[in-house]
Amino acid sequence: MKKVVILSNHHAYTYNFRREIIQRLIDEKFQVYVIQPYGEKVEKLKEMGCECIDLPLDRRGTNPITDAKLIRSYFKLLRKIRPNVVLSYTVKPNVYGGFVCRLLKIPHIPNITGLGTAVEKKSFMQKVMLIMHKVALKKSSCIMFQNEENKNLFEQENIRAVGYRLIPGSGVNTKHFSLLEYPIKKTIEFVFISRIMKEKGIDQYLEAAEYIRGKHPETKFHICGFCEDDYEDKLKELEKKGVIKYHGMVSDIREILKITHCTVHPTYYPEGMSNVLLESAASGRPIITTNRSGCREIVDNGINGYVIEQENSLDLIDKIEKFISLNDQEKLQMGLLGRKKVEEEFDRALVVDSYLKEIKLTIQ
Repeated sequence: MKKVVILSNHHAYTYNFRREIIQRLIDEKFQVYVIQPYGEKVEKLKEMGCECIDLPLDRRGTNPITDAKLIRSYFKLLRKIRPNVVLSYTVKPNVYGGFVCRLLKIPHIPNITGLGTAVEKKSFMQKVMLIMHKVALKKSSCIMFQNEENKNLFEQENIRAVGYRLIPGSGVNTKHFSLLEYPIKKTIEFVFISRIMKEKGIDQYLEAAEYIRGKHPETKFHICGFCEDDYEDKLKELEKKGVIKYHGMVSDIREILKITHCTVHPTYYPEGMSNVLLESAASGRPIITTNRSGCREIVDNGINGYVIEQENSLDLIDKIEKFISLNDQEKLQMGLLGRKKVEEEFDRALVVDSYLKEIKLTIQ
C-alpha cells in the first residue's frame, strides 16, 4: 500500500480544508498518516481511516531550540514511515518538512497557503525566510500556489522546485456550503468572520460599524472569531453600546451566514486564498473585501460584491453604503452570481483532482 504523510499545524485546519483530499486518497487505497498537534478534530480524522501522530508545533514562535526539536521529530517520523510522498501546508511544515524530505530523498508537495507578514515586508527576516524556502523546497516535486502573487514572488526570488502548479486556494465544498435562502427583512446585517487581529482589518470594520450604525440604524454588524490581539475590551465596549454583536468562535459559520446579508473581509494579511470569502460566496452572500491577492480573485467588483483599498475605512464605509442602497433583488442577484463564480472556479473538487494528478505523477 502506498503511503502519504500530511504535515499540518492544526487539527481543525486539516479536517475542515483537507478532508476531501484525505478521503480521496483513502478511496484510492493510500495509507494516510497525519502529523500535527492533537485536537478534537483528530478523532474525526481517525474515523475516516487516517493514522494520526501527535506532534506539538508552535505556529508563530521563533525559538530556535523548539524549531530544532520539530525538525528532529519530522526526521525521525519520516525516516520510520518512509512515505511515497509528503504533503505539507503552512510555513513551518513546508520549510522544516521540506528540509527533512530533501535529506531523506522523499518526494514532497508543499502548499503555499500564505507567507505571512515576515515575508511580505522587506526586512532581514524576509531575507532569512526566503533563503529558508529556497533551500527547503529546491527538490520539492511540485509547489502548489494559491495565488499568482506568491507564485511570482518565488519566481522573482529564484525559489525553484521540480514543478509549480496554481490551484484555486483550498477550494470550497459546494455541497457543505450550499446556496442559502437570502434573508429578506428590514434590517441589513453584515458579518466579519476571522481571527480578531489588526492585519485582518478589524479596526476598519469597527470604524465602519460605528459610522454606519449612527447613520443607518436599520443595520447590524456581527463579528465571529477568536481574539488574537488586545481587542476584547474594545469589542465588549462596542457591544454594550449596541454597535456590534460579538459571537466569539462559531463552530458552524453557516448559521451566521443564514441571518446576514453580506460578508465584510477588510484584511491586509498575506493570505493564500481567503476561505471566509469562498464559503460566504458559495452560500450566496455578497462580499466586500480588499484589493489584494487571495481576496480580489474571488470578487468581481460590482458584480458579486465590492473591492476596497486596504486600510481605508472611508472606502469601506462608501462600499457598505452602496450595498445598503441596493434593493432586495439586487442584493440577492449579487449573491447568486457569487455562488456561480465559486461553482465554476473554486470548487474543492478542482483542488482534489489537481493533487491526485500531481501525486500520481510524482510516485509513478
